[in-house]
Amino acid sequence: MPSHALRATAAAALAATTLLAGACTGGNGGGASGRSPTALPGPQKLDWGDCPTPSPAQGGGEAPSKEWQCATLKVPLDYADPGGEQIELAVIRSQARDKDRRIGSLVFNFGGPGGSGVTTLPGAAQEYASLRDRYDLVSFDPRGVGRSAPVRCEDDRRLDAYYAQDNTPTTPAEEKEYVDRIRSYAEACEAKSAKVLPHVGTENAARDMDVLRQALGDEKLNYFGISYGTELGGVYAHLFPKNVGRAVFDAVVDPTKTAEQSSLGQAKGFQLALGNFAQDCVDRGDECRLQGSTAKEIEQNIIKLQQRLDKQPIPGIGDRELTQAQATNGIAQALYSEELWPLLEQGLDEAEGGQGQLLMALSDALNGRDPNGNYSNIGAANTAINCADSKERYTLEQTKARLPQFRAASPVFGEFLGWGLLGCTDWPVNGAWDTPDVSAPGSAPILVIGNTGDPATPYEGARRMAERLGEGVGVELTYKGEGHGAYNSGDACVQKAVDGYLLDGTVPPANTVCTAA
Repeated sequence: MPSHALRATAAAALAATTLLAGACTGGNGGGASGRSPTALPGPQKLDWGDCPTPSPAQGGGEAPSKEWQCATLKVPLDYADPGGEQIELAVIRSQARDKDRRIGSLVFNFGGPGGSGVTTLPGAAQEYASLRDRYDLVSFDPRGVGRSAPVRCEDDRRLDAYYAQDNTPTTPAEEKEYVDRIRSYAEACEAKSAKVLPHVGTENAARDMDVLRQALGDEKLNYFGISYGTELGGVYAHLFPKNVGRAVFDAVVDPTKTAEQSSLGQAKGFQLALGNFAQDCVDRGDECRLQGSTAKEIEQNIIKLQQRLDKQPIPGIGDRELTQAQATNGIAQALYSEELWPLLEQGLDEAEGGQGQLLMALSDALNGRDPNGNYSNIGAANTAINCADSKERYTLEQTKARLPQFRAASPVFGEFLGWGLLGCTDWPVNGAWDTPDVSAPGSAPILVIGNTGDPATPYEGARRMAERLGEGVGVELTYKGEGHGAYNSGDACVQKAVDGYLLDGTVPPANTVCTAA
């Protein structure tokens, strides 16, 4: 988020592959429907101008500075009918500062799925300062996201209630309420967004990126994909292997796992990160604000807090109360970055004292809610994209049968992720695949970075992505650190390897290892 790998369904099971908060056809043909589309028109000319103030669906806020330019890209709603209805995608860029040494465009996708690249890139650009001299930094709102034919579901007032409700039902009445709520959400999405829902899957977004590449005037797509952006990049490489330029995948989604397996892997990943956080707190001795002399005791106190909140919420922000679901969301949000650990420690300490404002603020950030109560469409888009991709649909009985393995994987997060398997059950659109095809024979090398402490995209996924991309294509780099992603950690070893490839074309040796200082 931010670069979310996966979006929050701990607050309300929005999709089968998400927490708290990725069928292709070979070659360059084959639409999402399996039919072969006719040729698209020639490259477009983008009309660049000043960027508007971000829309509510993009998350609101201030317009970016004048160094940023915005444009719209037209793409087919349905690639099986390229001459039919067109939709517009929002695009943003900052031009290379050294025109004489310019390489081309570097297109970013920061993850989600559902995150607005148009609003994320200006805020994140400083993290990529070493790349700005020689690349135009470019991002976009994928279809269904932000200003790009956004998926719309429920209004802000209903979303407040939605994210606060119980997501770990324990009685038949609670189970019925939970299932009814998921069905009602899906119905709201269909009522407001029926036209776009069949067309927001990852394969269509990958085809959009090739239209964008052509409109940017680039022979090859130079690409930096983060979290879900690695899955999008992998699907692009499969569809258009000969069009891949220099590409980096950071915080890698495992392309070999089904939605259920991904959720289970996330449960383990977030539990691992929570254990690392708790151990760090213990190691700091009296400086740690949390009760417990061991990491296990701190984790047990967190579980007890969840149980108390399930029975009795505590004061949150304004007139809202912090529920168990929101607290779990807030904990997950803080585990995305080691820099947020101090806030997590403070938030847990305050919640033990009966004040839930900080954990609620963290939960709001994950769910795309601003301080004025306005939600971006990251939740709606995330659900729509994940359910358009994944074929998996679970019954109540199937979900309940899987809960024990989720609880075993994570006493803190497993129950929420297990119930999240119901997220796509009543979705009005069928899913495209069990797992995405990312094989890319003939592609240029793709640098694939795995972080051993990543909670949202577990480390093992990087190796599997490198293997599935194919021999001579996937080049794995390991970062022994904490948090979601590696390049944005500021680690000098990681940044040297990535910059060396993107700027000079130097591919680092396979299985390079970087260790956090």
